[in-house]
Amino acid sequence: MYCKILGRVKPIFMLLSVFLIIFSCNNSDKTAQEIAAIPLELSISRFDREFASSGEDGLPALRQMYPYLFPAPDSVWIAKMNDSLQVELFQEVGNAFNSFEEEEEGLVQLFKHVKYYFPEYTVPKVITVTNDVDYNNRIILTDNILFISLDNYLGPEHKYYGGFQRYIAKTLDRGFMLSDVASAFTKQVVPRPRDRTFLARMVYFGKELYLKDKLLPNMEERKRIGYTEEEMDWAYANEEPMWRNFIENEYLYSTENKLNQRFLDPAPFSKFGLELDNESPGRLGRFVGWQIVRSFMEKNTVGIKQMLTMPAEEIFKKSNYKPRN
Repeated sequence: MYCKILGRVKPIFMLLSVFLIIFSCNNSDKTAQEIAAIPLELSISRFDREFASSGEDGLPALRQMYPYLFPAPDSVWIAKMNDSLQVELFQEVGNAFNSFEEEEEGLVQLFKHVKYYFPEYTVPKVITVTNDVDYNNRIILTDNILFISLDNYLGPEHKYYGGFQRYIAKTLDRGFMLSDVASAFTKQVVPRPRDRTFLARMVYFGKELYLKDKLLPNMEERKRIGYTEEEMDWAYANEEPMWRNFIENEYLYSTENKLNQRFLDPAPFSKFGLELDNESPGRLGRFVGWQIVRSFMEKNTVGIKQMLTMPAEEIFKKSNYKPRN
């Protein structure tokens, strides 16, 4: 009798599963169509080019157009125009970004997704600049202007990056530009955690990365976190032992600041204190936080804005997070 009932249940379960998949796909298609229909005009100014080609005579006009970019006296900018290293830098950037069409299309799509989830958001004016390869400030997003420093996206093997550590140079590529812009936006809308626990900090970064899932759905997920393919594969392959290490060492509710340096801050590798450390990518705590938030959103009917304000403890408990074996 049981076998007969089970035989009937299986087809019903399979039909239900197929229905859920179709329903999910239809919802995704509808969302994509709604995002595509959002009207958006993006203003992009190539200040890097304008400055490089203006000459001293064109400086007054540039100062009038971009007053916020000229805090120093003209003599400083004239010296920059005539500096051989600066001239070379402008040439390198000009050659690498002779066209900005692909990046422009990516930015349009990114900000359409932002407008879908945050309709009140005002899309900024985009201005491309150079900043002497200051990679810590490669993207600056204000209330109404987005500055993109193109000299930080010339490719990881570029001669300008020869003195940088590999974990930094690998992300100085145009393929990570949109991800960096999205990160700058997420920092504006994801509240900083009041709780100082390692769990709260992991979930904070997990919220940022989950939001990037939504804003950049067509981007490889490794680029959203700034990993290579090998590093992404390593993180998934070692998700279970990583999680076990965090639990066994009672890290989740620790407020030890050193855990930031070991597992959250940019670094060449994560620091478990094991032989495999050198094989691992940095910031694995962010990766784990990402999986916790993903698990929570899969299992709970909650809007993105609501999730962003929820306490890490509640997200963790309701996520029923279980790492892949």
